[in-house]
Amino acid sequence: MEYKDYYQTLGVAKTASEDEIKKAYRKLVRKYHPDVSKEADAQKKTQELNEAYGVLGDAEKRAAYDDLGRGQQFRAGQEFRPPPGWGAGGGRPGAGGFGGGADPSDFFSDLFANFGNGGGRRRQAYQPQKGDDTHASITIDLTDSYTGATRKISLMVAERDEHDRIHTRERTLSVNIPKGVTAGQQLRLTGQGQNGEAGPGDLYLEIQFSANARYRIDGRDVYQTVPVAPWEMALGGEIEVTTPSGKVNVTVPAGSQTGRKLRLRGRGIPGKEAGDLYLLLEVALPPATTDKAKELYQQMARDMAFNPRAGG
Repeated sequence: MEYKDYYQTLGVAKTASEDEIKKAYRKLVRKYHPDVSKEADAQKKTQELNEAYGVLGDAEKRAAYDDLGRGQQFRAGQEFRPPPGWGAGGGRPGAGGFGGGADPSDFFSDLFANFGNGGGRRRQAYQPQKGDDTHASITIDLTDSYTGATRKISLMVAERDEHDRIHTRERTLSVNIPKGVTAGQQLRLTGQGQNGEAGPGDLYLEIQFSANARYRIDGRDVYQTVPVAPWEMALGGEIEVTTPSGKVNVTVPAGSQTGRKLRLRGRGIPGKEAGDLYLLLEVALPPATTDKAKELYQQMARDMAFNPRAGG
C-alpha cells in the first residue's frame, strides 16, 4: 500500500490552519470538478481531493494522521503499512468515511478502518454543496399557453473563479413553454441555477402573462371582451370571433346588451381539465364622421325615440 501525503494533495503546509486547508480544498475541487474541468483525470483528482480533505478537514482524523507520521519521513507513493494495533483501541482511532461520496483509497481504508469505535466526538467533514437555486419570472402571451412555445431569456448570474472571486455574466437560455401553463406556475430547469462545488442548483421560472385589455384570466378560465355592432346586438345573428385557440363562429342572441356572457366550454387554457372561455359582449358604436352617418343617427333618434335613462 502506498503512503498518501494529504498535505501535498491539497498543496498546503503541515502547519496550515483549518481555514487555509478549507480554502485550498475549495479552490482545487472547483478547478477539477468533472462538470467543468477538461483534465483527463478530473474524476480521479476530485476523489483524491475529497479524501485528503476528509482527513485534514476533521480535527481528530488530522491529529491521528499527524501522530502516525510524527518522527517518520513518509513520502507520497512510498510503501506503507499501519503499525500493529493501529485503530484497534490502543492507539488513536481512525475515521470511517470522508466527504465527496466516492470510495476511499486502500490507504485511507486501512489507516482508518476502526475509527469511531473509541467513543470520541468528531466533527463531520466538510461536504461539497450544490449551488443555490435561482428564481426568476418569464412573461408570455396567452396564446403561448394554448399551443406551447419556445422563448429565449437572459439572466445575470454570479460565478466564482478559481481565485474565489465573484463575477457576474449574462446567460441566454432557450426555454420550452409547455402547453397548458398557467399564471403563477413555476417551470423547473434542472442544473441551470448557480454553480457550486457539487454541481449547479436549479432555475425556477414563474409564468406571467403579458397584459392584454381584451383578456382576463382566472385559473384556466379566460374572459374575452368581444365588440359587437348595435344591429348585431339588437337583431342577433352569427359573428366570427378570433379567440386564443383560433377563430370560432358564435351566435349572438337577439336583444343582447353590453355585458352579456357567452360560454364556450373547454376553450379556456388547456389541461387535464381544460378551462372555459367566456365571451363578454360589448356594443361598439360606428363613428359619426360623415354626413351620411350623422343623418342615420338623426333618423334613429327621431324614429326610435329611445331614452336609455328613462326610469333611472
